[in-house]
Amino acid sequence: MKSSVAIDQLSLSEKIELMEKLWADITTSADYSPPQWHGEELQKRRDAVKEGKVSYTDWEKAKTEIRDDIS
Repeated sequence: MKSSVAIDQLSLSEKIELMEKLWADITTSADYSPPQWHGEELQKRRDAVKEGKVSYTDWEKAKTEIRDDIS
């Protein structure tokens, strides 16, 4: 079954919702596997944390900092 959507006529929130639904559908498909570079990037980030080059920020703190930066 084919569906047709006039993407250019959707609002931004509708486009994001559509994208989220598409991604959820794709990632639950039995034949989906993420590209190799995703795993490589995740490993680079894990290594950077282990080496003390970067650290994580609590999500609530990060949201506050972002809001402060854009205010």
